[in-house]
Amino acid sequence: MPSLRRRKKDDSVAPERRDNTASGRWVVPTMLTLLILGLVWIVVYYLLREEIGFMETLGGWNLVIGMGLITGGFITATQWK
Repeated sequence: MPSLRRRKKDDSVAPERRDNTASGRWVVPTMLTLLILGLVWIVVYYLLREEIGFMETLGGWNLVIGMGLITGGFITATQWK
């Protein structure tokens, strides 16, 4: 049986790589801000809705706003590397 010859790789040329290891400095603070702000919005709505006039007017939309902020935090978290 004939033996297979292996090709030698040229080590002098390094392959080009894109730097995908680092995320922007804005990702973590934005993610945490959105998550915490959404949680605080929902908690404040349930505890103080009668004392804050515009929250009483918004009604159930407060949950949409809070969950929207939390969803934005989760979407931002996908950018974190």
